[in-house]
Amino acid sequence: MTRIDRRALFTSGAAAALLTATGVSLSAAPVAGGRLRLAVAREDDGLTRVARGAVFDTLTEIAPDGALRGELATGWKGDAEARTWLFDLRDGVNFHDGTAFEAGHVVASLEVKGFKAEVIGRLQVRLELAQGNPDLPYLLADPNLIMSPDGQMDGWVGTGLYRVGRMQEDRHFLGHRVARHYKDGLAGWAESIEIIVIPRADIRAEALRDGHVDVAALPLPDGLLGRGEFYYFPSAQDMALAARHGVGVPGRIGGQSGLDDGRIAERWWMTRA
Repeated sequence: MTRIDRRALFTSGAAAALLTATGVSLSAAPVAGGRLRLAVAREDDGLTRVARGAVFDTLTEIAPDGALRGELATGWKGDAEARTWLFDLRDGVNFHDGTAFEAGHVVASLEVKGFKAEVIGRLQVRLELAQGNPDLPYLLADPNLIMSPDGQMDGWVGTGLYRVGRMQEDRHFLGHRVARHYKDGLAGWAESIEIIVIPRADIRAEALRDGHVDVAALPLPDGLLGRGEFYYFPSAQDMALAARHGVGVPGRIGGQSGLDDGRIAERWWMTRA
């Protein structure tokens, strides 16, 4: 699946003007409910990337407006050399299997990625870097640095907004909204997320055109132009995605970072839920 940020979609006021002109909901409040259905290609690991963004959290995240904010971390502080960092963790978070999220899970998850981490308290960890890096909080928003009970993604047990309902590798994913999540009212608008792998672009276009999916990864608007009301991101001439009328996207479009398509599951919604 082509990454939206690679196409420099949501990186300027011009992009916001484009989306407004094409009728995509930017200013309206998100609507809760419904099922958001996405068709992705087999190449580029599209299913895994979008499903991972639905099921797992990271310590920090880049908001739709490009700002850094805490996700499973609530605060952080580095020393003068930016080599030693303390991270305070969010309390009251559970993995989808009921396990309480604690500092040991952060250490396990980061050590498999080569970080040197240490438990300081139940909800505090210390990271030691070989060289100082003031950008560490931004780097920890990398979707590859997910938090899991054992540091692995294989079991698909995370703390994200959606738990796995059904998963067929390289074929299909169905996720259901987690009740009483710490992001309630901020993200995760759809009650369920469905991701379908359709290898051929023309069949993905047909599925979108016939209403079987709401968003499709498409390199060209072939099969859609003049066949209904669709929106093309970033444009019909340089496409990454196409969406049916009734799909909403975050209202704040920032200039620091593009919206990673791995976050579609929790940030996009159906205006006709």
